[in-house]
Amino acid sequence: MTTRRFALAAVTALAALTLAGCQKSGPEKQAFKGVDLTGAEYARTLNLTDQDGRARSLADFKGKVVVVFFGYTQCPDVCPTTMAEVAEVKRSLGAEGDKVQGVFVTIDPERDTAQLLQAYMASFDPTFVALRGSIEQTQAAAKEFKVFFAKVPGKTPETYTMDHTAASFIFDKAGRVRVYARYGSGAQALADDIKLLLAEQ
Repeated sequence: MTTRRFALAAVTALAALTLAGCQKSGPEKQAFKGVDLTGAEYARTLNLTDQDGRARSLADFKGKVVVVFFGYTQCPDVCPTTMAEVAEVKRSLGAEGDKVQGVFVTIDPERDTAQLLQAYMASFDPTFVALRGSIEQTQAAAKEFKVFFAKVPGKTPETYTMDHTAASFIFDKAGRVRVYARYGSGAQALADDIKLLLAEQ
């Protein structure tokens, strides 16, 4: 009798543990639509000059969710599409959009002058910041972000194009890189990830 009681008690305890394992202890943390870079040991610094000639760093944007994209103004598709999506998301958030900062880093400082970058940013959102540096500074920034870029010769020396990494880096309000958003994911995926970061305390 004692053995049967012990066996019954063991089965009851096992069932209770199984049920407890099925219960949720709290709300599940939502996953990013892009690649989660939380804790990444790169994309930590960015020190270049903006389109108005001011020295800028990531620390300037603390308190905002920052979307950083490396591109060039004569890019036919990827660059304008990406910046337009960031602008669209910012507008869609209403007042919360004030906490979103678009940052465009030119990989073509030879042609992308400060004046050209001013006009390019204004065509998307007047609050967006464009950063440029020397070729050496641009290469250093790209290396820090693990971004690839290379010049592709055209019919003339002036008509070259640029191959480059087609993705955005999203930073949280504390200035830490959190998401790698691949080109082509769409504005909704970008908006979802930005909303998650805006909601963080």
